[in-house]
Amino acid sequence: MAEFSVQLDRVSVSYGTNAALRDVTVAFPKGAVGLLGPNGAGKSTMLKALLGFIPPSTGRLNVLGLNVAERPLEVRAKLGYMPENDGHIPGMNAVTFVAYCAQLAGLPKADAMQRAHEVLYYVGLGEARYRNVEEYSTGMKQRIKLAQALVHDPELLFLDEPTNGMDPKGREEMLELIRDLAHNKGIDLILSSHLLPDVDYTCDYVVVLNKGAVAASGSIDSLKGDAGRMFEVRVKGEPAPFIAALTAAGMECMETDEDVMRVIVRGPAAARGEDQRRICGLARQSGAQVRHLRASVSTLEEVFDRAVDAP
Repeated sequence: MAEFSVQLDRVSVSYGTNAALRDVTVAFPKGAVGLLGPNGAGKSTMLKALLGFIPPSTGRLNVLGLNVAERPLEVRAKLGYMPENDGHIPGMNAVTFVAYCAQLAGLPKADAMQRAHEVLYYVGLGEARYRNVEEYSTGMKQRIKLAQALVHDPELLFLDEPTNGMDPKGREEMLELIRDLAHNKGIDLILSSHLLPDVDYTCDYVVVLNKGAVAASGSIDSLKGDAGRMFEVRVKGEPAPFIAALTAAGMECMETDEDVMRVIVRGPAAARGEDQRRICGLARQSGAQVRHLRASVSTLEEVFDRAVDAP
């Protein structure tokens, strides 16, 4: 069985003179993978190229072991795609629309209708399945897009900004559905989003895009660990001399919204407790008193900021 669900090899996509993807080489492992980046980074373009909707100017794309340029219909038959924009058919109720999508994917009519009922209940639209889709709220339209992506039991899901426009409760419920699909039902998925908490909650691996190129990729845990050894520090006294001492010692200091500083120690791993002793020593030298000191971890937001700010 292939180790990766998706692979891109030196892929470039342009719209006129605007390069949306620039010589991208990256592999997406099986499981839940976040495709992360600011708006305009090239995330939706990448998904559409992988679906065979947009031909690349250079490079090769493979999905589930299939060459997208050579076998686009086979690729799409194995995928479920939840687009960023709405794509329902006016005048259709939800169950008819989802069943129609199932038939387009090759299911017999009776099986398609049965499956439509099942997935609509799964995404929380069971009671509203006979209402016309244009009467749905934004959150309900997001759910029906997920339902049509699931109805034919795909091997891989592409979810493009799945929580767009949802209220906090609906967003939380959508993320629970995505997490359940990935971690309990074992469906491989790629979640494209500019919202870091969505990716951090649902995914195990992340690919960060910025300006059409890969800025970082790896498991979320390993990328957080790459930040160095991080400590939360609170001191009594004037912090400026302490911060200057930390900087002079080659450490990085970031202030938070509260009175806690995050201190990053880079370089080879130190003996247990040695980093803390160095920080306390620098505090004493600068006239500050340490009131709180504990090991911490980098956040995905910090990983993202480092990736997109890198030259």
